[in-house]
Amino acid sequence: MTDTPRPKRAANEISVVLRTVFGNDRFPVNVSEVAREISAQKFPDDPLTMIKGADLPGFEGALMPAPPGKKGWGIIYNNTQSPGRINFTLGHEFGHYLLHRLCYPDGFQCSTEDMAGWDSEYGQLECQANEFAATLLMPLDDFRAQIQVSDRPDFDVLGACAERYDVSLIAAILRWLQFTTRRSMLVVSRDGFILWARSSNAALKSGLYYKTSGRPPIAVPEGSLAARRTEIGTPLATEHHEIPHWLRESCKEHVLFSAQYHFTLSLLHFGDSPHHGTQVDEEPLEDTFERMQRINPGSSWLG
Repeated sequence: MTDTPRPKRAANEISVVLRTVFGNDRFPVNVSEVAREISAQKFPDDPLTMIKGADLPGFEGALMPAPPGKKGWGIIYNNTQSPGRINFTLGHEFGHYLLHRLCYPDGFQCSTEDMAGWDSEYGQLECQANEFAATLLMPLDDFRAQIQVSDRPDFDVLGACAERYDVSLIAAILRWLQFTTRRSMLVVSRDGFILWARSSNAALKSGLYYKTSGRPPIAVPEGSLAARRTEIGTPLATEHHEIPHWLRESCKEHVLFSAQYHFTLSLLHFGDSPHHGTQVDEEPLEDTFERMQRINPGSSWLG
C-alpha cells in the first residue's frame, strides 16, 4: 500500500502552485475550487465531484464516497457555521480526501468532539487533517510576512490575519503560536473556568501551560481581565499585570469577550526571560508543539 502523504508536504505542494499562478493575490484560498481542480488533475478516476452545504447538527463536515455505481467523492459541510469555520472545515475535509480516503473508503464524519480526541487513531487522523488545512490556508511564509516572529500582536492584528485567510480568529491565533518566538499563550474560558489553553513553544519550554484534560476545572485567576467581565463592560480590553495573576508570572493580557459564542479569549504575552522556579505541573515537559495538542484535547482550530 502507498504510504500516506504527509499533511504539510501535501499542503505546501498546492501552495507552490497557487503562488505560481496567483502570486500575492492567492488569499484567501478558495478551497472548493482548488479541491475540485486538484482532484480532477491528480485523480481523474477518483475526483471530488460534489461540495455543498447542509444542516448537519453536531457535525462540522463530512467526506463521503459517491453512491454505488458512481465514482468520486463529496464534501458536505455545516452551512450554519461562520464563513471562517466553513473555510477551515473545507480544508479539513479536503485533507481527509488527499491523505486518508484510500485507507478509509467509507469516508469521515467530523464533529468538534472527534477532532479533540487526539489519543485515538481516529483522532490522529483528525489532527493530520487540521494540520493540512492550517498549512494550506495559512502558509507560514506568508503569515510571517504579516507578523514578525518577535512581535506581540493584539486581537486587531491577528483579526486582520484571520480576515486575510478567511479563517476564525482562534485558528489564526493557533497558527501564529506555532511560529512565534515569544512566550505567549491563548486561554479560552467560559463562566469563569478555563476550557483549554495553547502555548507557544517558547512558553512551553519555560513551563507556561495549563493542562486541562482529565483534571478538575481550573478557575481563571482572580484579578485577570477574564475574571472581570462585568466590571470591564466592553468586548475588548488590555492590561499589563505586574502582579502575576497568570501562572505566577507578570504578563500583558488582551481579552476578548465573545457574545456570539459565549466564551472569553485571553491572549497572554509574558516577558522575554522565564521566571526561574515556575512549576505548573509535576510531569516533565516535552519540547514539541504536538505534545500540547494532546495535553489540551478540547482545543479546536475552528474557533
